[in-house]
Amino acid sequence: MLQEYLPILLFLIVATGLSTVMMALPFVVAPRKPDAEKTSPYECGFESFDDARGRFDVRFYLVAILFIVFDLEVAFLFPWAMAFGDIGLFGFFSMMIFLGVLTVGFIYEWKKGALEWE
Repeated sequence: MLQEYLPILLFLIVATGLSTVMMALPFVVAPRKPDAEKTSPYECGFESFDDARGRFDVRFYLVAILFIVFDLEVAFLFPWAMAFGDIGLFGFFSMMIFLGVLTVGFIYEWKKGALEWE
């Protein structure tokens, strides 16, 4: 009976070994020589700094919330639209309540100024 679990045990051993190697490999082979191009503000929008625990502008978090609001809307609207004929009025009004909550989130973002950059 224990032989039936042998493939699972082998899978776990291989997965653990492979993930350990993949996590350790960059520390061995990756160069650690930051140059002007690597530390340029192209990726993040501001100059790089030494301490990663520095304060960020609240607008970064507001943009993240805005992304989540619209990402959720798209993720739920497509399946809802495909099943619209089968779900009836309950599904329609449930989605209208959901879209109302998302609209309140969007208005909050708008009032906080997350859509305006200096």
